[in-house]
Amino acid sequence: MTAASNTSASQSQQSGRDKRLERFVRPRGVMDVSRGLENLPVTVWPRLQEPPGFQYSPDHVGAAGGGPDPSEISFPGCRCQSASCLASMCSCLPYGENYKNSCINYEGNELEYSKPIFECNTMCQCGESCQNRVIQRGLQFRLEVFKTADKGWGLRTLDFIPKGRFVCEYAGEILDFREACRRVRLQSPSDSNYIIAIREHSCEGQITETFVDPTYTGNVGRFLNHSCEPNLIMVPVRTDSVMPKLALFADRDILAEEELSYDYSGRHRNYSPDLQRDQEKLPREEWKKKPCYCGAKSCTGFLPYDGSLFCEQDTTGCMKETL
Repeated sequence: MTAASNTSASQSQQSGRDKRLERFVRPRGVMDVSRGLENLPVTVWPRLQEPPGFQYSPDHVGAAGGGPDPSEISFPGCRCQSASCLASMCSCLPYGENYKNSCINYEGNELEYSKPIFECNTMCQCGESCQNRVIQRGLQFRLEVFKTADKGWGLRTLDFIPKGRFVCEYAGEILDFREACRRVRLQSPSDSNYIIAIREHSCEGQITETFVDPTYTGNVGRFLNHSCEPNLIMVPVRTDSVMPKLALFADRDILAEEELSYDYSGRHRNYSPDLQRDQEKLPREEWKKKPCYCGAKSCTGFLPYDGSLFCEQDTTGCMKETL
């Protein structure tokens, strides 16, 4: 791709965001966690309290010192000339329609949540109103960061959210495996861990790993708490490149004022026997369990634990990215 193409794509992205921001009027005197970077202000409750500081970014950012570049534009884009793309003709829809009426399309089978999703992107010739552009439109429901009774800060919706609608992303610094391990080792038992490891399993047996850390730079998704019976489902969605956006969709109808949550383990709607087997292999002294306060009837009592990042500095496990 030429430098001119990159410049044009960047200008197109900025223009689209500016147009979206013009549609909303922000209330005065109310704190906006997003600092005006989202379509809608993300309010805070109680009004006189403020969450711990961090750099807000609605999109993934590259980690300091190198690593994967989440801003890369590598997908060519479709050549559809219509206002909205059709699955039978669009190169961005090889697995059928992704959305119906802005809701994720699972065709009556909730296991379809794992179907690869490619949205139309910056290089596509279809219009901004294309039905295959959902995640990139940003927040469409009013969200609020609030102080919970026993889970620290949490996130809730101020609007009713229908099942299947996009709610928010989980955005942050994109890490490689080595850096993710290093950051986890630096955490104390009392520290909150925001690092998430996404592992996508292909039908050919390949595993694609993505590590996201919104501790220092991230978006509203960093305030989502775990639940053993969550109302959100996380789905990797790709737009401009192979780097996935971690999109959270409503797994059921969600009422206004209801806390938003997802399953940190990734088992909800996507249970993996490999995860259970790998955890059973861990020595008991390596289980750094933290209590779960989700209050669900099926609560396991502890937050999910991913032992793959809790490795010693000199072990071969931390070197797996170079093997």
